Amino acid sequence: MHAGIAGFVTDDGVDPRTLARAAEQRGFHSVFLTEHTHIPASRTTPWPGGDVLPGAYSRLLDPFSALTAMATVTEELVLGTGVCLVNQHHPITLAKQVATVDLLSDGRFEFGVGAGWNREEMVNHDVDPARRTAAMLERIDAVRTIWTRDEPEYHGEFVDFDPIWSWPKPARSPAVLLGGSGRGVLERVLSHGDGWMPTRVRLSEIDAFSTRVAEFRRMCATRGRGHLPVIVFDAVAGREALAMYSEAGVDRVLFSLTADNAATERGCLEELDALASILDR
Repeated sequence: MHAGIAGFVTDDGVDPRTLARAAEQRGFHSVFLTEHTHIPASRTTPWPGGDVLPGAYSRLLDPFSALTAMATVTEELVLGTGVCLVNQHHPITLAKQVATVDLLSDGRFEFGVGAGWNREEMVNHDVDPARRTAAMLERIDAVRTIWTRDEPEYHGEFVDFDPIWSWPKPARSPAVLLGGSGRGVLERVLSHGDGWMPTRVRLSEIDAFSTRVAEFRRMCATRGRGHLPVIVFDAVAGREALAMYSEAGVDRVLFSLTADNAATERGCLEELDALASILDR
């Protein structure tokens, strides 16, 4: 089972190149970066993580720029979005951004995607929160079309463009990893994704989660999709937790750096050392 890092890279925190080099040197498989284009100053949508939204959410670097910087200082580290809020991008532009990162990283990019939780943020991007999942899936289709065709066109409810020329194409078609744990996420993974990335699977939930992973495996077999990876985002760090995730059928875990540690180089490196020691044992 591979282990990676999920982190907030901000304008007042650790340099993304420092984080990438340190993660690769310590043997981590990947680094995934979070995206929010902004946080509305007036917000009624509750944050799923608690009562108070950390300030880092409003200071995030653009993940594609940061991941490109990371690619230039690493050789094998897998680089991903955790997650890209697809609806906040036009698919023509997004296809080029992803393809560029994948090309410059020699095919090391993985495209973690989600529809988001912040309704006010969506509205600022002219996205109807009630239709966000349908809009996201259509945009993913459009992006894949641009990646794989020399003269792509797309005509849908949310995306519509006549034949275009758009290069670069990615070094390989990046894996699309669907985030989320809701009722319909497994169907979305099978129809539009290449892997499932559930968030915050706690040890008290592991039995129910194991049952759901088994269901996912059966669905993949029935649909002829083969083995699609299950990647737990914001995983519990610890030897017992890793053993339980592995037993449940998880392929990879992503440990989240705490916001305070990600704010300084020293704190970041100390936390990476602590996480790496768990893997060594």
